[in-house]
Parts: sequence; C-alpha cells; structure tokens
Amino acid sequence: MRYLPGFLLLMAVVFSCTHPTVRMKGYEVHGIDVSHHQSRIIWDSVAAQEIHFAFVKASEGVSLNDSLYCFNWDEMKRVGIRRGAYHFFRPSFPAEEQVENFAFQVEMAYGDLPPVLDVEVLDGASKIQLITGVRTWLYLAEIQYGAKPILYTNLKFYNRYLAGHFDEYPIWIARYNSREPRLACGRDWQFWQYGNEGKVNGIAGDVDFNVFNGSLSELESLCMAPPMILSQR
Repeated sequence: MRYLPGFLLLMAVVFSCTHPTVRMKGYEVHGIDVSHHQSRIIWDSVAAQEIHFAFVKASEGVSLNDSLYCFNWDEMKRVGIRRGAYHFFRPSFPAEEQVENFAFQVEMAYGDLPPVLDVEVLDGASKIQLITGVRTWLYLAEIQYGAKPILYTNLKFYNRYLAGHFDEYPIWIARYNSREPRLACGRDWQFWQYGNEGKVNGIAGDVDFNVFNGSLSELESLCMAPPMILSQR
C-alpha cells in the first residue's frame, strides 16, 4: 500500500495528457472549422499548410452573432481558402427568425461553400418540432442563397433524430474516431469532422479537423455557382 500515492500520481499524469488530432491520411481535401473560440487567426499561416477549406461560425439562434465572423470571412477570401459559414440552430426559437439572423450576417459569393446549419441540441423541443424547424431553415436558406445548405451534426444525434429526413442535403458528420462514420440510413457523408484537437500554425490552441469525401474538383462543384446568364436571341 505504500506505493499507492505514487501510482495514483502516475495515473493522474497519464490521464491528464492530451493527444493532438493527427491529420487523417487517405483523403485529398482537408479543412477546419473555427469560431471566436480560436481567437484571432493568422490566415496566411493557415493557407500555407494545405488547408483547402474552412467553415466559420456566423450566428446562433435569433440574435447571437460570432464576434470574429467578419474578420475570418474576409481573411479566408483574401488568402484563397474556400470558405463557408454556419449557423448554430436553437430548436426552441422560430426557424424563420434564425434564417434572418444568419442572412443579416452572411453575404455569399460565387465560389463560397453553401450555408451550413449546425444541429446538435434539442433545447426541450420534441423530435417533430426539431425536424420541422430544421426543414424550414434549410428551405428558406436555399431560397435565400440559391444553393442547398449543408447539414452538420454528430453521428449519434443524426442517427437518433435526423436519419432518413434530409437525404437531399449534403451532410457533415462529427465523429471523433479513426473509423469513418456510418449513418443509420445508409447514405454517404460529404464532410467528416474527425477530431477537435488539431494543431495548425496561425491558430492558438486546438481546432477541429475535417475531410471532404471526394476530390478538390468535386468540392469546387459543391460551391456556389455564378448566376445563370440567359442567352439573347
């Protein structure tokens, strides 16, 4: 028993150590997602590390806006990283007002990734209320921007609440594992967030790591297209 204190100290050290997320091999297209939690980012440094795309938080609920959204949005364009913006959905608030909050912040252009709806909490809403609200947000955002939004959630939440309901929308799944996520409905994922302790020069602290399920040209085909120009006769 006299060795117990040393043993406990050793175990405390072992379990207190963190293991940074290692970039996933076998994928051509890599990206990150950020918010004000990453503080002010040096995007020139990020762009030099084969980061092909980045999503940034723009808004949440009906009135909250990310304090660093505008800075990140402009900087991503300047350094040439394919950029996207996301809204954190609050099921207890009207979806229509949440779309307005997002649209007030986010003006998208040719080459940007479609808007993203981040769905990962119930906030006391029922499954029916959740699905109805999500469908309303996606529908109104598609009208607003002329592109099908991307739906983000974690694997457990998707399989429990959303599987089989939004197959027409690109899906971005969070699963912190070395094995690809498998969706209960059998559909493919487009984006996979596989870790949240990534290290990137230019970003203080941890950042989420993502991959795209396809080639760089396929990612570009998912981006916002230029307005259709009708030929004149």
